[in-house]
Amino acid sequence: MSLQRRRFLAATAAVPLLTTAAPAAADPHRGVLPGVDVLAAQRWKLLAGRKVGVVSNPTGVLRDGTHLVDAMPRPLAVFGPEHGFRGTAQAGGSEGDYLDPRTGIPVYDAYGASAAKLAGQYAKAGVDTVVFDIADVGARFYTYIWTMLTAMHAAVIADAAFIVLDRPNPVGGTPYGPVLDPAYASGVGRKPIVQQHGMTVGELARLFDAEYLPTDAGKRLRELIVVKAEGWRRSDDFARTGLSWVLPSPNMPTPETALVYPGTCLFEGTVFSEGRGTTRPFEIIGAPGLDWRWAEELNRLRLPGARFREQYFSPTFGKFTGRTCGGVQLYPGAGLDPIRTAVAMIVTAKRLYPDVFAWRPDNFIDLLSGSDRLRRMVDAGAGVDAVVRAWAGELAAFERLRRPYLLYR
Repeated sequence: MSLQRRRFLAATAAVPLLTTAAPAAADPHRGVLPGVDVLAAQRWKLLAGRKVGVVSNPTGVLRDGTHLVDAMPRPLAVFGPEHGFRGTAQAGGSEGDYLDPRTGIPVYDAYGASAAKLAGQYAKAGVDTVVFDIADVGARFYTYIWTMLTAMHAAVIADAAFIVLDRPNPVGGTPYGPVLDPAYASGVGRKPIVQQHGMTVGELARLFDAEYLPTDAGKRLRELIVVKAEGWRRSDDFARTGLSWVLPSPNMPTPETALVYPGTCLFEGTVFSEGRGTTRPFEIIGAPGLDWRWAEELNRLRLPGARFREQYFSPTFGKFTGRTCGGVQLYPGAGLDPIRTAVAMIVTAKRLYPDVFAWRPDNFIDLLSGSDRLRRMVDAGAGVDAVVRAWAGELAAFERLRRPYLLYR
């Protein structure tokens, strides 16, 4: 039996999937049902008799906007990721431990916590089942998936069950970009997955459980259940889901932001502003000293799904606060490869503005891109096609790795 077949059998046998009796496709007006709505439609029966803790943030809502924690049988505790359970903290921050004023439920700060610390929080709260419901945006450096991995590892230590309430990937199901070199593992990328992974959190949980927990935690979860979202297809963009956009973090204001983020977040590893402190972070990119030539040059490249407009802005916080920057606004469209597009932006900016463009001195770009390859190739004068070809083999290998764990067509 092939390794791929063994992985497929292990993945499908080990992880129960919960769905409603009637698929969402039977009602074209209903749109996508997130896993939390599937669970609510079954009157939370899966949670009966369990001592539940919840890992969530403002995105953990039913279609009607009610938060999971306010709708479900009262959980014993909530565990907040980066930005916090209620989402008030900026990038790299959290809300700490506190009693939630609305519910009176204790909230524990899970951001940056080790698996051992989080397992201790589970024990303190008295939970035997952890429910995860957070909307991801599909990029390796978005930290919620790594909070999920830590929460899963902690569940192994605590011998707790783990339930993922799945949601659509708002940028679709296609993977793009390079795979992380484990030597560059960090808080913005802990395991060798692709930069835009094209998976839901439920699919990632299946992959993490089978591929990484046996090494990291010594064994797989005692019980992993994925409550599937119903009615979603891998080719669907967010508009087709019929869901309301809830900001998953303060600088992810729109679905369009999510579409470009797996690429333009690379500008966090440069001296350029990635648009924080504007109303369109990651869509607006620039720095003092840039002008109209960048947009003109990028539009001449006719990058699929990418249109650029000359943009001037003055960030209210972050890089270049209060200073006038020139740059571009990126408008995403059908067929966008955000990572190839961002590489083209970087290569073009370095050529047009050699006295302005630079990497951050700490080489944070290496952690974001997953190795020092992008930085070294760009510095050596490589073109966009050469950079993209360099990760083609590892991207194909990741597509094979993830295949047994996919849940949606």
